[in-house]
Amino acid sequence: MSIRFHNRRDLFISLAIAIAAIAPTVQAGSRAHTAIDTFNAWCFKAGQTEAQARANMGVDDAPFALTFWDDSLEPRPDGAPQGVERRCEVAFDGDHSTAAIKALRVQMATPPVFGAKIPLPDTHTADDGTALIEGRELLRKRVAVVQVGTRAAQGGVQTYMGVDRLYAGLGLPEDGS
Repeated sequence: MSIRFHNRRDLFISLAIAIAAIAPTVQAGSRAHTAIDTFNAWCFKAGQTEAQARANMGVDDAPFALTFWDDSLEPRPDGAPQGVERRCEVAFDGDHSTAAIKALRVQMATPPVFGAKIPLPDTHTADDGTALIEGRELLRKRVAVVQVGTRAAQGGVQTYMGVDRLYAGLGLPEDGS
């Protein structure tokens, strides 16, 4: 099937309508891509204070919200979950969990590889909307939990990506391996 336009004006109007229809989708995908890339670039890096993480991730102008603390560097916030020493989480509009999981898997497999998969520690459980949750054994008897999922947010749904590092000695399998 071919479409014929009688003049350039009709062609221009048709193109403008098509671009306007896909622009929000392209823009949302771009914002999600920025959030996913920023998470992977900065959330696995230890030694950051909250202010440093916010600056490194450009949070003031970012298309995502950041939740961050590292109790080894500064006091943890009130209400922080038991056993979690460090948390880095980004949350952004839309359901982009498939893209987030794919990018996270690539990041965790890129040297230095992000730990070996272990049973999920008792400190964490999958909630409604959780698309991925894994325990990972790190160096020096440390454990991290990575998560991707969606949750309700003002105006719709949002995707979240998070990594929690547990206090030393927590979350290891019973045999300590």
